[in-house]
Amino acid sequence: MTPQPSPQIGDWYKSTAGDAFEVVASDDDDETLELQYYDGTIEELDRETWEVLQPEPVEPPEDWSGSMDVSPEDAALTEICPDSQDWMTQVEIIEQSLI
Repeated sequence: MTPQPSPQIGDWYKSTAGDAFEVVASDDDDETLELQYYDGTIEELDRETWEVLQPEPVEPPEDWSGSMDVSPEDAALTEICPDSQDWMTQVEIIEQSLI
């Protein structure tokens, strides 16, 4: 039996069931891990369950917004506000776009 990968926060894994998830938190005192699946679902499990899960490391998904609650309107706002030192002007542009 091959050793299971040590879970690292921020790394993505795939279970034997085929579900991709990211390790988002680790509690060494309780020996638990918090996982977030691509669809946003959060799950907490203990280290023993991690071993039973037999996760395999995978690359993060290309579309990072899968687990985020980002609407197309929210994504469009980032295009309105390029990096700028004049933040007040940027606020006015956003306010005008909402009217």
